[in-house]
Amino acid sequence: MSGAETPEGATPYARRTVPVEGGELTVGEWGRGGDGPLLLAVHGITSSHLAWSLVGERLGVDHRLVAVDLRGRGGSRDLPGPYGMVRHAADLVRVVEAYGGGPVVLLGHSMGGFVAVELARTYPELVRRLVLVDGGAPLPAPPGLDADADEQTISALISATVGPAFTRLTRTFPDRETYLTMWREHPSFTDWTPAVQRYVDYDLVGTAPELHPACRLEAAVRDARDQYAYPGVKPSALPVPAVFLRAPRGMLDEPDKPLYPAGYAAHWLPGTVEETVPGVNHYTIALGAGGAAAIEAAVRTGG
Repeated sequence: MSGAETPEGATPYARRTVPVEGGELTVGEWGRGGDGPLLLAVHGITSSHLAWSLVGERLGVDHRLVAVDLRGRGGSRDLPGPYGMVRHAADLVRVVEAYGGGPVVLLGHSMGGFVAVELARTYPELVRRLVLVDGGAPLPAPPGLDADADEQTISALISATVGPAFTRLTRTFPDRETYLTMWREHPSFTDWTPAVQRYVDYDLVGTAPELHPACRLEAAVRDARDQYAYPGVKPSALPVPAVFLRAPRGMLDEPDKPLYPAGYAAHWLPGTVEETVPGVNHYTIALGAGGAAAIEAAVRTGG
């Protein structure tokens, strides 16, 4: 494991790498060295480890929170495919091993919840408990969609669900200000904070005037395939205790279009405790102060 120290708020933060198949996975670590219980956090489909910065600053005072850049994203963007939940879970095994072994408390936001569920189902001995943050329960599959759908169909579905956060992957940007403007106009980020600024700054790579998001389009398209409740898929309990934190507002801050209706996650993941976090949308449940506080509480109250 290697890395360099990077200042980040009051809680110590470092960016490191962990050897995995095909190269090195980038991770961000909040906390004071080897002190405190280990938490492992996984971001969403087009995101990065900095989606967890507020949570890391809160929990890092007495925990070690390690958040990954999944293969094809952030500092891990040049790791080769294939992608998919099975592949990401295998990478997480290497991270757990690099930090001394499990079991760990595993946090997953959005698609990161699906990676967390895959790890818990495949390697339950490595996971003590799951904190699923508006992700991890199979999403409703549109009529006629099956696991063999082509990339064009899957891309259209992600675009309709995720909106500008996905369509940006098909674009280049002449300068950083243009990219910042795109995010500032996103309806979910009306409260522009330093945490959001860091998150957006980290995402842009390349050289002007051909700057582009760090997330690879092909990684997002492949990973989306693993998130739907295809015909024949049935509710299935998790092998470890789990809490599901639900955002009542949607991807574009819609008050009437949450990604998960109330009770949906508890239905698909029987035995999971479902809680609604008031006032947050799909992004601010992790990148807003209220959402980060709710995640912290879920970790701490679970022991």
